[in-house]
Amino acid sequence: MLPFLTVAGTGVSAGERERPDGTRTSALRFASPHPLSLLAEGSGYWRYVPEGDGVRFLTGYDYRPRWGRLGAVADRLLLRPLMGWATAWSFDRLRLWLERGTTPERALARWLTELAVRALVLVVAGTGVGLEPSLGWFGPFAASLAYLCPLLLSVAVCVALLAPPLPGTPAARRCQRRSPARVRAPRVLRTLETPR
Repeated sequence: MLPFLTVAGTGVSAGERERPDGTRTSALRFASPHPLSLLAEGSGYWRYVPEGDGVRFLTGYDYRPRWGRLGAVADRLLLRPLMGWATAWSFDRLRLWLERGTTPERALARWLTELAVRALVLVVAGTGVGLEPSLGWFGPFAASLAYLCPLLLSVAVCVALLAPPLPGTPAARRCQRRSPARVRAPRVLRTLETPR
């Protein structure tokens, strides 16, 4: 978590390599006795379902937070949304690797680059860095362009915040975050003991 601070835990996992319908499942139970770990114990699964000429990835997880009421609030407001986002983002990164051959390291670099460009657009738009002085280059059109600057900055902000990511950049928004129907945890998960 920080330099010289390691929070560790234990886990047990199992998998079903082949089912009659071609579905494969991996399951995990985990626990951490460390008092700084917000996650006390939990479980999750990954299911790989063949669909036509592709594979659909499904995942589910749940865990019990610690730290009482403070932990429950931190989990609901911060950790659980972050875990959902990170899971969806990592599955999209995996998809890019499988479909396009984009390595996870390269996908991360693309994501960081696109994030930096969007942040730079927001900073420039927020400060209006040097736009008015440079309008002198436009001669008689400078006055008209001065009125357009706020509009152009507003458009830039909208693009930076709302434009979809580039096709080669991993994005959590490409993954469906909620199941359309109630899904049961796989049978193999029930066979795993909670680690101590």
